[in-house]
Amino acid sequence: MAMDTTTRITNLLSMAQRAGRIVSGAFATEKAVKERKARLLLIATDASEETKQNYQILADRYAIPCQEALTRDVLGSCLGKEYRAVAALLDEGFAKKLCTLLSDGGIMKQ
Repeated sequence: MAMDTTTRITNLLSMAQRAGRIVSGAFATEKAVKERKARLLLIATDASEETKQNYQILADRYAIPCQEALTRDVLGSCLGKEYRAVAALLDEGFAKKLCTLLSDGGIMKQ
């Protein structure tokens, strides 16, 4: 039985969290981007427009891919947190796999 795309994405993000290859929350994400450690910026679909715009500008400034996926609650829960509006993958392999899942699932939004 095939898993749906959202489940596969949350499983991948949970694995990245256990491996210590993802940071979440405004401060940690911004720090990772500015230190050029981030490989992919992930913004929750229900984040505020201001948050989306600010992190898109940050991603553009540092030439980091930026995607919108999941809700704040789902993003937070798969990372073992209450809720998160932004996260940054620090590993190129996890980032590529997430981009593949987002594009295959038709929920990729740049």
